This record gives sequence, C-alpha cells and structure tokens, in this order.
Amino acid sequence: MNQDPSDTRPQSPITPVKLDLDDRFQFACHSGIACFNKCCQSIDIQLTPYDILRLKTRLQISAREFLFRHTVPFEMDGHGVPGLKLRTADESTRCQFLTEQGCGVYEDRPTACRYYALGLMSMRKKDSPTDEDAYFIVKEEHCLGHHEPQTQTVRAYRESQGVDIYDDMNREWRQVVLKKRSCGPTIGKPSDRSLQLFFLASYDLDGFRDFISTPSFDEVYVVSPQEREQLMQDDVALMRFAFRFLKQSLFGETTIPERPEAMEKRLARRKERSAATSGEAG
Repeated sequence: MNQDPSDTRPQSPITPVKLDLDDRFQFACHSGIACFNKCCQSIDIQLTPYDILRLKTRLQISAREFLFRHTVPFEMDGHGVPGLKLRTADESTRCQFLTEQGCGVYEDRPTACRYYALGLMSMRKKDSPTDEDAYFIVKEEHCLGHHEPQTQTVRAYRESQGVDIYDDMNREWRQVVLKKRSCGPTIGKPSDRSLQLFFLASYDLDGFRDFISTPSFDEVYVVSPQEREQLMQDDVALMRFAFRFLKQSLFGETTIPERPEAMEKRLARRKERSAATSGEAG
C-alpha cells in the first residue's frame, strides 16, 4: 500500500484526477470480498505523530519502545528531514499487525490505512498562509473494491473511516512540513540540531516530555504550572504543544512565551563555548 500521490510513473496506482470533498467515487471494502487483507500484504506506510500516539497507547508501551520495535526511519526530503514508516513483519512486506481475522489494531490503524483507497496530498502555494487538500483514487491491481457497486462522497468516506480526528490532530504538524518544503532554499539546509528537535517533537513524546522538564528549557520558555501539569499527564496536549514548539524553533512563530532575558543567556553560553573551543585549539 503506497499512499504517495506524487508518484506519477506509468505504473503508478494513482488515478491522476483531483477529487474534492463532495465528489463521488466507487469503492467498498469488507470481509466478504476476495481480496480482503491483500493490501496489508505489501505495505509502505508513513506514520504521522498521531498515528504513533494511538498505536503506542493501543500496545501499552512507551513511545520510545514503539519507535524501536515498530518503525524504520527514512528521509522525507533532500534535506534529511526525518520521517518514520511502519516496520513490516520479519523478512516480508506484510504488515506486522495483520491477523487471520484482519487488522489487529483496526480501531487505532494509521491515517494511510484509513484513507485507502484514497490518496491525500496537501499543498501550499508560495506566500499562502493556508494549505489545500486534494484527494486521488488509488487503484492497485489486487484491489477488487473498485468493482463493488457502492458509491460515496469523499467527505462521507472520510467520516466512515474516522479520518477527521486524525487529520485534525496532525494538521499543525503537516503545516510545519509543508512550510518547510515551500520555504525551500530561503531557510537553507536544516542544521543537525534542528533535525534532532524535529524528530524529538514529532515522534518521541517521552523524550520531548523529558526535554521540556529540563532547566535549560525553563530558562527560555514560560509555561504556567497548570499547563505544565497537563503536559506531564496528557499525551495529546503534549503533542499539540510540540507542534507549537516546532513552529517557533524552526520558523520563529512565537506561540510559546519566552523570557525577556533568554536571548542574553543564550548569547552568553555561545560565547563561553566559543572561548572554550578557542582555548582548546590554542
């Protein structure tokens, strides 16, 4: 299952027709269809932050354990921005959560699985403050669902698959990714530090919770005791805060108050490090 609508090669399963929310398409998937579960036999599923949150909660493990056991890294663009894909079963392309009865994590399945057989592409025009979503039909050879008589609008299909909450939870993160792509060379190649922060804030909730608990974070950012308590206990609140942090750290969009003396302290630390480095070199 490949949900990348940018793939326009001759063998691409993407139907190159843009669909809007109220456009209708023919498709149905159910346990009685002959191809049931075949789409789970060969997967290529990019995970979003909310996908990871839901799955690690379903499996009752930490975010770090989920990342280690169930994901593989890849680069989302030419600048090395980190992404994660769902790890397949050992020595196969099969989804590790597939059972004889179907999806073993169906209620918490990833966004890409919920959209199938639709593809989603988010776009942002240069200098536009908002992004636009476009939908495409994904027709793979093994899938017989396109021959079923049932039709529905894109909007109704999204609702039936529970996509709305996933898109809502991931919207700010997608905005960060889109802005990074649309800015292109204007912001230059990301530093190693910014890539590490992107990974931490996007995927590693445990690590990000530890990060915002450090004295160095408190030296820069102002977080009320009430909000801090919520961030320590509520993964969804922490994830949304992490997206705000990304916008601020990558693009300078101030969504988290900073202490007036924060810049002076950062400059002082940089001077100290620079002096120490010069001393060692001498």
